[in-house]
Amino acid sequence: MRVLALGGAGAMGAVAVREAARQPRVSRIVVADRDLVTAEAVVRRSPGKTMPLRVDVTDDDALRAALADADVVLNTVGPYYRFGMRVLSAAIETGTHYLDICDDWEPTLQMLQADRAARSAGVCAVVGAGASPGVSNLLAARAVRELDAVHDLYTAWPVDVPAAGDQDDDQLLGPDGRPSAAAVHWMEQISGTVAVVENGHLVHRPPLRPITLVLPEGRTGTAYTVGHPEPVTLHRSFRPTGQAANLMVVTTGTLAYLNVLRRDLDAGRLTNETAAADLAAPSLARALRAWAGSLTRKGPGSLPPFFAAAGGTHQGRPRTVLAHLSNAPEDTDDAPDATTPPLIADMAEATGVPLALALAQILDGTALKPGVRPPETALDPDRFFADLNRHHPGNDLNVTVEHTSTPLRPARP
Repeated sequence: MRVLALGGAGAMGAVAVREAARQPRVSRIVVADRDLVTAEAVVRRSPGKTMPLRVDVTDDDALRAALADADVVLNTVGPYYRFGMRVLSAAIETGTHYLDICDDWEPTLQMLQADRAARSAGVCAVVGAGASPGVSNLLAARAVRELDAVHDLYTAWPVDVPAAGDQDDDQLLGPDGRPSAAAVHWMEQISGTVAVVENGHLVHRPPLRPITLVLPEGRTGTAYTVGHPEPVTLHRSFRPTGQAANLMVVTTGTLAYLNVLRRDLDAGRLTNETAAADLAAPSLARALRAWAGSLTRKGPGSLPPFFAAAGGTHQGRPRTVLAHLSNAPEDTDDAPDATTPPLIADMAEATGVPLALALAQILDGTALKPGVRPPETALDPDRFFADLNRHHPGNDLNVTVEHTSTPLRPARP
């Protein structure tokens, strides 16, 4: 099949291109980006099936022409609250199957509403097939499998705790020195209000609210809400009757600084772009404001860095289920002390590799069903994690699932 990699010259897009080029069902990959020079550099690193093309997604004619010449598009152009719906609509018009790594909850809602149009066009669209969302959704699906009824459901990803990798300028700034799309997205999702589930209903609440969890194997700590698609899609897919949210596992100092940025964003003193630039080069004034706040915040404790946790009932009794990735064999005594996979520590790898593995399920027909769907209903979780295990060096990456016969006991707002 012919693959169009929109944003394929970016960090995450380039990883997806590299992995997709290894798939035998892929006959050609067009690395499309507004920066042709960088696209050509990616092609030089992945010769054979790849070719470069300059495409600016704001040019509707150029976008549709590129899509019309492809069977499937990998869309890594962000931020998605600006470009997600634009690209999906064009893909539906051209009959091109679609995958992305959308990590904004607002466009996720919009794109899910395009389900009928996609089905009519025979287009399969999977939205949010990266790390979070993506791997997190499939971990949630694995956790929910252990319950007869779901009450609470949380997904969490690391910021600056061990195994999270460094939040350095390479992640916060693009090659041109301007804030990266990921950083701009982050500022959007720590400000205003975000989607969470309360009492089984999707509602909007301010972000950065503390959620304290007690998990199996004595793991406990506090993480903080952030705007992400998981509560939106998991609410639709699994209907939790209590709470659901996406959480950041973050140190108190970084959390306090993000909260200062949030207040300035909400007050109109910063834009998403200027806030992202400030995060890359923190100002002394905001650092001093954040210092006092860091003293009163609760930390992550012993929470895993990347996980899904579900609370509910099994055979009429309370049960809490934790699903996370580890380097230890599944269902062994040493699993709780297993090291966190290095895949999680690299944002580009953690996002681009899952996107390519989702593509594999489209290409072989496993997930090739018309409509717009999230990962937890579009993809086969067992197949996905088996593929991820084969990709991981040493083939020792497993989904560890643990449970305890107690309620999840989240902190109530």
